[in-house]
Amino acid sequence: MVQLIVHGAKLKCSEGTSPSTLTVVPSVGVGAGEQLLATVMDHQPMVNVAPFGMCRTQANPQVAAATAAAQGVLTPQPCVPVIPAPWSPGTSAVTIQQRNALTANSKCTCAWTGSIEITDAGTEVVVL
Repeated sequence: MVQLIVHGAKLKCSEGTSPSTLTVVPSVGVGAGEQLLATVMDHQPMVNVAPFGMCRTQANPQVAAATAAAQGVLTPQPCVPVIPAPWSPGTSAVTIQQRNALTANSKCTCAWTGSIEITDAGTEVVVL
């Protein structure tokens, strides 16, 4: 059984200071009731994935520069997600416009080393 993910699902980044929300664009999404289902391709920063507050990894050049300027004291900077690859894994049991549906166990990685995961699917829709 897999739990499908919908618009408004809650996200967490291992390097961010705040939770975020997944946005599914209406022109692409297919509904589960009144909610739009997400796909593995819903990973675009600022379109599908909102910032996670402040970024605290020195793999992020802005954080590294601010930390260096603060003489080595970690200085988080505003999060601007960089997500080059789709969510993985999705499920081929449900496809939306030939894209695998996003599931509760899917993750993606920010270019600045943050691991992004789903903390609340936003629905109870389950595929057997």
